Amino acid sequence: MSIPRDTRTEIVGRGTQDKINHAYAFGGPDMSIETVENLLDIQLDYYVRVNMEGLANVVDAIGGITVNNDIKFNNFDIGEVYLSGAETLEYVRMRKQDPNGDLGRTERQRKVIQEIINQGANISSVTKIHELIDVLGKNVATNMDFEDMKNLLFNYKNTRKNLTTYQLQGKGTMINGIWYMNVTEEEVEKVHKMIVEET
Repeated sequence: MSIPRDTRTEIVGRGTQDKINHAYAFGGPDMSIETVENLLDIQLDYYVRVNMEGLANVVDAIGGITVNNDIKFNNFDIGEVYLSGAETLEYVRMRKQDPNGDLGRTERQRKVIQEIINQGANISSVTKIHELIDVLGKNVATNMDFEDMKNLLFNYKNTRKNLTTYQLQGKGTMINGIWYMNVTEEEVEKVHKMIVEET
């Protein structure tokens, strides 16, 4: 489930309406989690935060990824493209040349995450696994403990084959000179039901 960064919602702990991505700037992972939980009326058990340089390192550690690209931009043609770590960063960061702006960028980010999961699940080399663990340790923060991670790795590995993605929908609007994405109560309820029914 992707939530566009400009989504206007209550920032829990501040009592103000603002862009949802500001929750992290104001209060880190805790405020971000509480704000998402409040918006969608759900409970989030775990979080994983990956810095962008870490994303590039993860992609390189798994040997690169291949994604199906929908629009031609920079050095990326339409169709299947192989991405190294550095190319992945360029691929997920671009939004100004995308006719869908930030929504298009979010779609590309979901594709990359899905391919990282697929590629990572197929790693069998002990050397590659150690390299990946080293990269993750330097670039990832999470509230999962080691037992949680082992449980995900060994008992939920095949869930990647039944992955459903969705992006919260809304309408762009200017409020006091600032661009926001407004989301209707109907859309929030629809997304809430999707998450509750899938879990």
